[in-house]
Amino acid sequence: MAIALIILAAGQGTRMNSDLPKVLHPIAGAPMLLHAMQSGATLDPDHTIIVAGHGADAVTAVAQAHDPGAQVVLQTEQLGTAHAVAQAAPALGDYPGDALVLYGDTPFIQPETLEKMVAARARHDIVILGFAAADPGRYGRLVTEGETLARIVEFKDATPGERDITLCNSGVILAPAPLLFDLIAEVGNDNAAGEYYLTDIVALARARGLSATAVTCPESETMGINSRTELSLAEAAFQARARAGALENGVTMPAPETVHFAYDTHVGRDSVIEQNVVFGPGVTIETGAHIRAFCHLEGCHVARGAVVGPYARLRPGAELGEETRVGNFVEIKNAIIDEGAKVNHLSYIGDAHLGAGTNVGAGTITCNYDGVSKHHTEIGKNVFIGSNTMLIAPVTVGDDALTGSGSVITRDVEPGALAIARAEQVNKPGMARKLFDLLKSKASRREKGAE
Repeated sequence: MAIALIILAAGQGTRMNSDLPKVLHPIAGAPMLLHAMQSGATLDPDHTIIVAGHGADAVTAVAQAHDPGAQVVLQTEQLGTAHAVAQAAPALGDYPGDALVLYGDTPFIQPETLEKMVAARARHDIVILGFAAADPGRYGRLVTEGETLARIVEFKDATPGERDITLCNSGVILAPAPLLFDLIAEVGNDNAAGEYYLTDIVALARARGLSATAVTCPESETMGINSRTELSLAEAAFQARARAGALENGVTMPAPETVHFAYDTHVGRDSVIEQNVVFGPGVTIETGAHIRAFCHLEGCHVARGAVVGPYARLRPGAELGEETRVGNFVEIKNAIIDEGAKVNHLSYIGDAHLGAGTNVGAGTITCNYDGVSKHHTEIGKNVFIGSNTMLIAPVTVGDDALTGSGSVITRDVEPGALAIARAEQVNKPGMARKLFDLLKSKASRREKGAE
């Protein structure tokens, strides 16, 4: 089925009390708008239209960074949902396929729910997504007659009997695009709010003898976000689902409630994720890896059998090969660590390549930044970097080489060589006692003078 997405993202979100457009507030490391776009993208749409308003430039930048083909149209006045959808009509032109209306602040609609809507469209002209609400509150109510959806009643306009209905409207609609815009043209604003309601198209379609139906989903999928409190609840809901999915897929987590996933985290089966691990966007953990407690990972790839942490940080561009070891208080950034290499303690490896089997001693730093530009450090295979070595990039250390502890390496080291770059040690017998005696004497004189 040919489908175009129309995602409504024009709301200012005043209850957020923020200069940031509501749909750009993050859930699991990504703006909630991207979650909605990802949901719709599972249907392989021909077009993606974002209806923006407040902060349109920022919304455009985020949407097109995620999908360069996305089109953004403006709703300059907030006149209701039907008016918002109508702004997408010029962008779609005479598109003959279906249009799916989603909401940028309702990020959790699942792909299987959208597939159910597509299946129902084969039998009906209009498909509405509904849910059974535990507390219907001020949601619009779906008035059904068997499989047929007769109409949608907004809470403000509902009778007491209609308010007793618990089947509620999510706002998500699937219909042929030409029909959708044709019906919207007939929508009026003679209602309690004086707005053009998209929900009115159901009654208008039924008056034409067209069919409408409702597909249902769990209420959790329809969670809308209008405040910081709801944003935190949405984050918690995402994390609970992500943790459950990881456990179901064979990931071991001794304390899953302390692990925080990003929207795109991938963890392979038989991996172990210990307590208080935080994943930023862009992380892939392969089968059998072990991420120990209190690690932070973003934009990185960890191969099978690798062990990371505890208290390690992997930044964007970190690529850990199989059976590598990255230990406590180690930071890796934009660096490739080949199979079996180890960086076990208190080190920073940035803009670098470590060959297979190399061992980096504690306190090592690749000094990659000169204040203006970044530079690369190349370390070969089976190299031993002594503790507290400073590698002043750009520099290369050849295979099987060794650097002495405390060295400052400023020139390339050929394969198999030992590089020592530190001042010669000088011992002066008895000088320590004399120096301590002198310091104590000065301190005593200062104290007597103060009296």
